[in-house]
Amino acid sequence: MVARLNRLRWRLSRPLTVGVRLILVKGHAVLLIKHSYGRHWYLPGGGVKKGETLEEAARREALEEVGAMLGPLRLFGVYSNFIEHKSDHVVVFACEEFTLTPTRTREIEAVRSFDLDHLPDDLSPGTRRRLQEYLAGGPPAAGNW
Repeated sequence: MVARLNRLRWRLSRPLTVGVRLILVKGHAVLLIKHSYGRHWYLPGGGVKKGETLEEAARREALEEVGAMLGPLRLFGVYSNFIEHKSDHVVVFACEEFTLTPTRTREIEAVRSFDLDHLPDDLSPGTRRRLQEYLAGGPPAAGNW
């Protein structure tokens, strides 16, 4: 009951969210994260703050989560998620030029590079779809997360 009320309060107070995710690839390896509160591997990223551009959010999240200073970003795709009455919108950027300075946060349990041909079984479903699209040469014009 409490969870249901919290979800309703959240939906009424934050009816729309915008986030960014990053496909960070060097050579044939992609950089993924595992959150301290989750069980899957994900693309790095997070929410867009008020007054922040999408690119600024992507660069900030890359630095905060994995210690990455990014080169040129390429818009990869825009996706929507309406599961559980959400209205989440995710903008995905791809970046093949970046430098890493290892960083530690309480939110991120692990940061690791995986060969694109040997991805872990415990990828999040959305991450798996985005990487399949990346390997196929690009995303649909728009789609569901």
